[in-house]
Amino acid sequence: MNRLSRLVKLSNVRVTTSLLMTTALMITTPHVITSAFANERPATNVDQNATPWTEQAITQHIDQSSIAEQPNKQQLRALIKAGEQLFNARFTTLDGVGRPMSTQAIIPTKRRRPARQEFSRTAGLDANACASCHNQPFIGGAGDFSANVFVSEGFNHADFDTTDPQFSNERNTNHLFGAGLIELLAREMSTELIQQRNTALVEARETQTTIKLALQTKGVSFGELLVHADGTVDTHKIEGVDADLIIKPFSQKGVITSLRQFSINALNHHHGMQASERFGARWTGSDDFDEDNHNNEIQAGDISALVAWQASLAPPSVKQNLNADWQQAAMRGSSVFDQLSCNSCHKRSLPLKSLVFTDPGPFDAAGTLRSGEVPNAHYDLAMLDWAKQLPQDENGHWLVPLFGDLKRYVIADKKIATLANELLSQRFVERNVFQTSELWGIADTDPYGHRGDLSTLSEVITAHGGQATDARNAWLALSDNEKSDLTAFLKTLTIQQP
Repeated sequence: MNRLSRLVKLSNVRVTTSLLMTTALMITTPHVITSAFANERPATNVDQNATPWTEQAITQHIDQSSIAEQPNKQQLRALIKAGEQLFNARFTTLDGVGRPMSTQAIIPTKRRRPARQEFSRTAGLDANACASCHNQPFIGGAGDFSANVFVSEGFNHADFDTTDPQFSNERNTNHLFGAGLIELLAREMSTELIQQRNTALVEARETQTTIKLALQTKGVSFGELLVHADGTVDTHKIEGVDADLIIKPFSQKGVITSLRQFSINALNHHHGMQASERFGARWTGSDDFDEDNHNNEIQAGDISALVAWQASLAPPSVKQNLNADWQQAAMRGSSVFDQLSCNSCHKRSLPLKSLVFTDPGPFDAAGTLRSGEVPNAHYDLAMLDWAKQLPQDENGHWLVPLFGDLKRYVIADKKIATLANELLSQRFVERNVFQTSELWGIADTDPYGHRGDLSTLSEVITAHGGQATDARNAWLALSDNEKSDLTAFLKTLTIQQP
């Protein structure tokens, strides 16, 4: 935390009622104002309704109905700031930290008995703030090995107090920079794949023939479908995506659809802060599902603010202030990257048609707010300063430099098993299958691997097996100078802005 404090100096100015009224973020009833956080008490603009010694992290909640459907730049910045404060807030028991009678399962699930210890590095609670783990090189970033978490489909009923891999998968913390662009890409790709399937269904019915459909979007192939005249679809040859054709771009396995879903999952798992839209009365019949005597701990507007902040995080960039030797080595390494066909999965960029981020999104799953349940808010990320740095192609599409393809691959096998370090499948994704890791920001997000136990780029490249075996073998065949050049290139993919 000392390192984080040195790297990040967050504003201590709290958003007041008058500010929110001028930015149209909140409705005008006197008792409804935005989230304000007491962990870092400001000297001015303090909410007069809160005592200066309160130990709550959240003294007020954001009202979802007050969020503008098409916020202007000032309104969006105010919402983003509230989300940043929430992400950095160290929640306390006065906020509702803890879930004595609820597990960390994604589906609301009661415990058989109260937890012996509320805080545990295995089943959680395992962090005081979102920023406790997402802090490398600064807030919103990755985490080192000490920030690992334990996830499992078996959390529904187990009283989990062991790090044995038979019971959980140990995962390293990913960074969130560029997350809004990633979700927008996934939405557009999912929409295109679903449209291709629907078009083939119509054609098969009209022609009374079987259609063999090659699934492809943004230059990424996802296998093929056989669409029959009777409306049945054979999905056995789909590759790298679920049978519903919805790309789920978050987590190492590629199983989380949206930042909204990710935020709700994480708040419950890591902090015992339960979002009303999943753990409240509409799903569970109770406003205090975890039985900690705190109702509606995280409200829909709070989640929306968290989503807005994460979606607005600037994407990683390419380091520019290089000395001459590094610059030349990186240029050579960039060519080696292509020669090894690393770019077949780690695609340098994918085209994006629109920078308008809608929340709730079109593919948000059950257990989150969804389109039609509340008025959608549309955040135009083009208003943000970093968007001006994104290049565009000849069609006017923004080129997102993610160095990935949002597709799952077999990444380990019996001979090269380092990255098959998990014994449990997740959401029916096999143990040796993982989504391509985006390489943007890799210079600042070591250690590497799903468990964060590989300390160098050389180690994680050598660990590639399965469908990446050929690229791994080509890496091993390089000369030491060529390996150094490739490393120099990868070390230019930084989270630090140029």
